[in-house]
Amino acid sequence: MKYTLSIDQSTSATKVILFDENASYMARTSIDHQQFYPKPGWVEHDPVEILENTYQAVEQLIFKCGIVQSDIVSVAITNQRETVVVWDKRTGKPVYNAVVWQCNRGTQICEDLIARGYEPMVTEKTGLIINPYFSASGVKWILDHVEGARKAADDDHLLMGTIDSWLIWNFTGGKTHATDYTNASRTLLFNIHTLDWDKELQDLFTIPSSMLSKVLPCDSNFGNTTLNGLLPEIPIAGVMGDSHGALAGQMCFSQGMGKVTYGTGSSIMVNIGEKALNAPKGLVTSIGFAAKGKVFFAFEGNIHCTGATIKWLQDDLQLISSAAETETIATSVESTDGVFFVPAFAGLGAPWWDSEAKALIWGMNRGTGKAHIVRAALESIAYQVKDLMELIKKSGVELIELRVDGGPTKNNFLMQFQADMLQTKVNRCPIEEASALGAVIMNGFALGHFTGFGQVAALRTQNEYIFPKMNIEKAILLYEQWIKAVKRTLFK
Repeated sequence: MKYTLSIDQSTSATKVILFDENASYMARTSIDHQQFYPKPGWVEHDPVEILENTYQAVEQLIFKCGIVQSDIVSVAITNQRETVVVWDKRTGKPVYNAVVWQCNRGTQICEDLIARGYEPMVTEKTGLIINPYFSASGVKWILDHVEGARKAADDDHLLMGTIDSWLIWNFTGGKTHATDYTNASRTLLFNIHTLDWDKELQDLFTIPSSMLSKVLPCDSNFGNTTLNGLLPEIPIAGVMGDSHGALAGQMCFSQGMGKVTYGTGSSIMVNIGEKALNAPKGLVTSIGFAAKGKVFFAFEGNIHCTGATIKWLQDDLQLISSAAETETIATSVESTDGVFFVPAFAGLGAPWWDSEAKALIWGMNRGTGKAHIVRAALESIAYQVKDLMELIKKSGVELIELRVDGGPTKNNFLMQFQADMLQTKVNRCPIEEASALGAVIMNGFALGHFTGFGQVAALRTQNEYIFPKMNIEKAILLYEQWIKAVKRTLFK
């Protein structure tokens, strides 16, 4: 049996997952990395720590499984997308920590560009809105504020890239500076119509062309690696941003197929076919995936804090000892008793796009207890997904099926409440690691193991449907109260 390693470098941890020749999950390891909050609303990661954790996780997985290294024949990558690194190609060292997608330091840069009337042009080219969520403002901030960075960039000494680019560059010993279409489409620098970096966008954010990577379809070979000497030389094949990986891993290869990935934040994505349609206000248009000579586009909405909310309850408030116990706590009460939790810890993403919104727990009374707050936190995840699904419904795209994946899908209370809020069935993915699977599928296309989308879709043999139980009147009432709570958090 030959195996593929899928590296899933996410916001909170680096996971390495082993898949066999049939793209079946075998085992995984995971190592958390630190989160840095140097100022309110700022979020950073240490790129060197992430790289070292990746190598360590690979080594742990090999030891854990007891497999022969030569049986691992390729590596695929999926990653947190908009998080961006700037590094010096002479030394291989970052000039600053990675600016994370949750970080709001680029707010003023974005607001200035919006005030100068650039947003329609940017949206037309990229499918996105001008917002610090996306990578470009983070890169501009580094060049403008880190001593010597601007001159080094102008002298062609610096490179930039999302986490996949940082890993690929290191994995190949600096031979390959590349990314894929999906990650590139989340930077505010990539034209999704020409499928290339856009000079006008680079000039807008004052980012030199010399910093940018080569952009390839997801099912490409990105070079060879030994993963720091841990393996014989193998190809890096199959690279996707994590949300896009989940779209492919959920086998959403047809127009109208959609998925929700629940993680630190959450991504709702619906395949809209091979034409880049204009997204309704509040959503964006991204490249869903590019494979087999085709490019599929998607409507997408991104929620900043879902799993991160539960992490906050655990680590900061210490109301819970683990995410696993939230289901039991939530079901210990019949309702939140009117409590609504709006987790705008890093502002609000789609559809509100208010980077200065503040988190709020609303509706508490003297009888409010821990269980009400924990339940309200879980319900907030479902409400935020509902916000986005409402927009997709209004866009005219007919949703054929909604598939869900990610760690929080194990929570039966959350999944039932999600079906209740949407008033439609949801299909729970039998594999938690859908993003990693998507990268493995692209790996299989790149290396000729899979011949087409139909062959891959047939690999999905299990479906778990969860049907709504709540009556529609109650669902509507609860959602109306949620909207009232959200409006109390908005700054704009």
